[in-house]
Amino acid sequence: MAINNSLLDKLEAIRLHYEEIGQQLTDPSVIADTKRYVKLNKEYKDLSSLVNASARYKNLLENIHNTKTLLKDESDEEMREMAKAELDEMETQQPVMEEEIKVLLLPSDPEDSKNAIVEIRGGTGGDEAAIFAGDLFRMYAKFCERKGWKIEVSNVSEGTAGGYKEVVFNVTGTGVYGIMKYESGVHRVQRVPQTETQGRIHTSAASVAVLPEAEEFDVQLRQEDIRKDTYCSSGPGGQSVNTTYSAIRLTHIPTGIVVTCQDQKSQLKNLDKAMIELRSRIYNLEYQKYLDNISSKRKTMVSTGDRSAKIRTYNYPQGRVTDHRVNFTLYNLPAVMDGDLQGLIDKLQMEENAERLKESEM
Repeated sequence: MAINNSLLDKLEAIRLHYEEIGQQLTDPSVIADTKRYVKLNKEYKDLSSLVNASARYKNLLENIHNTKTLLKDESDEEMREMAKAELDEMETQQPVMEEEIKVLLLPSDPEDSKNAIVEIRGGTGGDEAAIFAGDLFRMYAKFCERKGWKIEVSNVSEGTAGGYKEVVFNVTGTGVYGIMKYESGVHRVQRVPQTETQGRIHTSAASVAVLPEAEEFDVQLRQEDIRKDTYCSSGPGGQSVNTTYSAIRLTHIPTGIVVTCQDQKSQLKNLDKAMIELRSRIYNLEYQKYLDNISSKRKTMVSTGDRSAKIRTYNYPQGRVTDHRVNFTLYNLPAVMDGDLQGLIDKLQMEENAERLKESEM
């Protein structure tokens, strides 16, 4: 099998750059410059999987070369048979490894490493839509738990028959947005609602919006552009959670964006959370233009490019989940609703990587 020399040259240049960054990270002047140090450290971590994959690839090429040399010189038939079997296996691995490296070479979206703010809203379907929004929140909470991510709810509006009319929460962890971004869009459920007496199947919907959490240097907010209101937090049933004015409402005057946070008993903590969400929503106005541009090219990103698009159906009578972007169906609905989303995410990532590879080769 032919060796891709241009790929090897590219990998060698990346390895040298990786080592150079490693040296810079030990330089006292770089360590003293926090912003630069954080940026370099992130780049170093991002490149590590590519450098490790390229080391395995080079090792494989070396083993293929050595085995071919052995076959030329070896006269023992048993040894030749063993070497041939090994060579066949290694030559099968080579294109698979090359494909993996090509995907790793694709420039990653800088937003992918960010934390995320997730907003779930009950849509058409009244009480049943709110119950379904609650089911989606539980599904994401379980998924985040499996990933070792942390969830913090910032705002809740409960449904009259259970679930949520709206719930907003922050997810923090490693590479959160890069995985959660596929969940943006309209989720549809088909089932007999708890509120239905005739046993008829209804279709309801809930919308999910996932925003990358903006960091402080992503968006500069001027205090004079923000109006701050405080009010009493209210809990389920309308009773007051506490009688202090701890809930916060922030209005960004230039854009008209309003965020509320009433989850914490401390006004300061609610203010911090509300500022993070406000910053992220303003940042997302610009980011949305980028999403609209790429969504016209990639079916996997129809979700984030157009949040009114129906992306997934959860059919309870048949126990199936269908993702409409990639026409992929799983018959393990209970497991999915219990947070086992990885199969769906993997399929979407594979499709997106295939689309991005096609783009890069054009």
